[in-house]
Amino acid sequence: MTDSLAFVDAYLHETAEIAARTSGADLARIIDVLYAAYLAGRHVYTCGNGGSAANASHLACDLAKFTHVEGKRRFRCTSLCDNAALISALTNDVGFGRVFSEQLEASFAAGDVLVCLSVHGGKGADQAGPWSQNLVAAARLAKERGGKVVALVGYDGGALAVLADACVIVPKTSGGHTSTPHVEGMHEVYHHLVCERLRQLVAAS
Repeated sequence: MTDSLAFVDAYLHETAEIAARTSGADLARIIDVLYAAYLAGRHVYTCGNGGSAANASHLACDLAKFTHVEGKRRFRCTSLCDNAALISALTNDVGFGRVFSEQLEASFAAGDVLVCLSVHGGKGADQAGPWSQNLVAAARLAKERGGKVVALVGYDGGALAVLADACVIVPKTSGGHTSTPHVEGMHEVYHHLVCERLRQLVAAS
């Protein structure tokens, strides 16, 4: 019990420190990009891998539902992670690296926004090869089509931080520590903050 309590205390202390070190200006920029898309009637797409895929689905849900204000237009939003049959078909036929960009091919237009959630931002590799190249490919397509890219990332942000028009990087603690759980957890905090503010803006519009 003592060892677990010490871990809990340390983890929560690090979480609070990471939240305090987060760039408010970067989050405000993300809010501005998404609200501009709303005002223009543009579509928002979300994507991620693993835990970030679940976060992308959650974000799409909250943009579509939580931000809604009676009598106001709704956000147009789609998660690219939710059609398992399509994702498996694309993986089988063209490879997992194109599962998101292939979906965007049919519908992404100038002014639309792609939100990419990723722990490493496309930097690093494991047994299957470089991480999150499907996100990088989708971001490049979005930019080529005249859209905006928003990135929620961790560590140094990777390729997505470079491609993004608006990006927030989950900071490390003052001691230099970070982790996948911290990054994915903070992304949830960020997206709830963003959606709360967007709901206020929609209500005032």
